[in-house]
Amino acid sequence: MERLYEIDEAVRTRVEEIAGSHGEWPCRKGCDECCRRLASSPRVSRPEWERIAAAVAALPPRVAQSVRERIRESAEAPRPVVCPLLDTAAGTCLVYEARPVACRAYGFYADRELVLGCGRIESIARDHSGVV
Repeated sequence: MERLYEIDEAVRTRVEEIAGSHGEWPCRKGCDECCRRLASSPRVSRPEWERIAAAVAALPPRVAQSVRERIRESAEAPRPVVCPLLDTAAGTCLVYEARPVACRAYGFYADRELVLGCGRIESIARDHSGVV
């Protein structure tokens, strides 16, 4: 779990740096575009899953049960997948503090010159070289 914390802190630092220096950066509370259009169900490590499971268990029982059902159903869901951890009415993550590293980093990194983000992030990255 210590290594996960270190990764979380490294991502948090990068996210704060980018978002803080680019006021137009869309990856903020209230933006749930990526959560509604996943290519597949999120893949998480065991430590991440343990953290998510504890956060789900802390939700009100009815909400927790609904989330567990959506997690099971998302494995077979067609693309794009809506994240089972998303409160679709509010557009917020139900387990925000326990969200996986992939969610924390989405929109702030690149993979082999490809921006890992939505169309808005791709547009900003084109206009501001070296951001992602």
